[in-house]
Amino acid sequence: MSEATKTLQKAFQLLEILRQNPAGCSAPQLMRQLQMPRSSFFSLLNLLKEEEYIEQTQPRGNYLVGRRLLAWMGMPLPHWREWIEAFEQEGITHPMDESLALALPHPQGAQLLAVLPARRRLQPYFQVGEVLLSHESAAPRLFVPWLDGKIRQQGYALYEGRELIELALPVCRDGTNPAAALLLSAPSSRLNRGTLLSYLPAMREMAMRLSYRFGAAFYSPYQAPMMPALAEESPLSRQDIDQFLQVPLVARLACLNREGRPHVVPVWQMWDGKAFYVAAWEGSQWADYLQENPSVSLTIDEPWTPLRRVVARGEAVQLQEADYPGGTQALVARLRQRYLGESLSKRVKGRAWQAFRIHPTTLRGWRGLPLGS
Repeated sequence: MSEATKTLQKAFQLLEILRQNPAGCSAPQLMRQLQMPRSSFFSLLNLLKEEEYIEQTQPRGNYLVGRRLLAWMGMPLPHWREWIEAFEQEGITHPMDESLALALPHPQGAQLLAVLPARRRLQPYFQVGEVLLSHESAAPRLFVPWLDGKIRQQGYALYEGRELIELALPVCRDGTNPAAALLLSAPSSRLNRGTLLSYLPAMREMAMRLSYRFGAAFYSPYQAPMMPALAEESPLSRQDIDQFLQVPLVARLACLNREGRPHVVPVWQMWDGKAFYVAAWEGSQWADYLQENPSVSLTIDEPWTPLRRVVARGEAVQLQEADYPGGTQALVARLRQRYLGESLSKRVKGRAWQAFRIHPTTLRGWRGLPLGS
């Protein structure tokens, strides 16, 4: 067998390894599995990287399947980078006291794609790329074909070990079948089953939002597909409004242009319980319009059941640097993290031109639809 044929075989083997490991593999891991000389291995690695069959998102990070290989594979969206960005965004917007992880199905159980360690712990319990087995974690139990009736009925899995206690909920792109697992892990010395289950409502909301983000029209894990029930229209309480506005939904800002005609634009928004904060990128016309007529209306709604929406009216006041801790660029950084997640937000280069605070004079919300008799 010629050297060229051997190299080609190793290249196919390397690509197959990465295809089976969505979280990627480190260079030492790949070199051990391929059993190649160091110089030949890195020459092959660099060639595949240059040709975009593999990629490395950060220096010394894991190697992942690249753009051109994805095209050959016909890889359906979302790609795992999108899973990571969505997960990080949720973790920043809705932080937990304990460690959070996101895992994808793996032939041996579940493979960790991203980890957000507990705020009180410097090191995570898990490492990205680690494969979890069903007898040592809750996450893989969501994917096993012999899924027990209790998990199917409850829509979540538990694990209680000597050192760790865990809660896992499925993320379902079609609303029914698990495509990923959202995992909360804590030391057994700190939580018991009762205190762990106190996280269940927040974890279910997070798994639901991730499912909606990736295409689900409803969230009903392991149940037969069905159309979600519509509720009769009812007002949201102030507490309901505050909770709803923590979800990173794009708002529609309505104002008047110089001709007195309605001007509506999508904007990122952040609510602190008293006022909305929005930012205009350089060149945005609506920022000029607010200088001349500060009266605005904001609408924030969700396109899935329970069809909550909030409408606010008020006047926009331009923020000066001293009006927000860290200045307007700190506000923009928070908005980027809120809507893009940690990793993707760093790649956005645009700067805010102006930022505004909107104190609502009216703030109302509803859920459901007027169904009639």
